[in-house]
Amino acid sequence: MTNWLDDEEMLAWRSLVDVENAVHAALEAELLARHSLTEGEYGVLVMLSEAPDHQLRMCDLASILHLSPSGLTRRLDRLVREGFVTREPWVDDRRVTMASLSVTGLEKLAVAAPDHVDGVRRHFLDHLTRPQIRALGAALLSVKLGQTSAVGMST
Repeated sequence: MTNWLDDEEMLAWRSLVDVENAVHAALEAELLARHSLTEGEYGVLVMLSEAPDHQLRMCDLASILHLSPSGLTRRLDRLVREGFVTREPWVDDRRVTMASLSVTGLEKLAVAAPDHVDGVRRHFLDHLTRPQIRALGAALLSVKLGQTSAVGMST
């Protein structure tokens, strides 16, 4: 028997989906117009910039970004062509490929990041009070932790 969403649950779910889609679309449009980067490409640059030595194993980067290995490869292709990212065999195990942020990629991120943060504020955070931001962060963390636990239990 289906446990249908009640009105409050439906409002919460649909609002999350609508806001996520609208904010991502606005951020992507701005990144493309100002920096010729998709939001997905920007995300790759951010993840690599935060990694030790600005590099990650391709399988780890795909997992962090919730992409399949082939999806990550497609996302990296242009970043590699533009010289923002390199792919190279890992010195400890030549079967493993590392994605590394280049100096050019770090510079591209440094130029794009202020605009992206400004967009996050304008399209999302500026519409919330500090208590709402705290509550939303805590609520979404609960969902994330629940998902992590559910995945761990199914293996």
